Amino acid sequence: MPLTDNDVREILRLIDESEDLQELRIRTGEISLYVLRSEAPAPEPVTEAEAAGPVDGLVTVTAPMLGTFYRAAAPGATPFVDVGARVEPDTVVCLIEVMKMMNSIPAGISGTVVEVVAANAEPVEYGAVLFKVRADR
Repeated sequence: MPLTDNDVREILRLIDESEDLQELRIRTGEISLYVLRSEAPAPEPVTEAEAAGPVDGLVTVTAPMLGTFYRAAAPGATPFVDVGARVEPDTVVCLIEVMKMMNSIPAGISGTVVEVVAANAEPVEYGAVLFKVRADR
């Protein structure tokens, strides 16, 4: 019996909620799923104090995970943000797809987008710069 997207989501949810499980390997049919819990802490959102620090006034919005970067919710749809767009900390600026799961990425800062650095539908690494934002003072 093949794994569905919902099966994978449920497995990942259970792993995330488990305090004891560090590694899981599942094989079914042609699908093999291997999950290893990372000990690296999750990146912290950029705070207003950190935003005031850069000399040029620009703050980078970075990828909190590796995956495929998407500027819009669907092909041909309007991008979440463009250069000149005003963002707040909870403004969704893009999606990163990981294992067929779409993850909304918030700006984490108040300001104005001055550059879209990542290319649409291209892979990004953890920590890769996605956008540059001129932070509010």
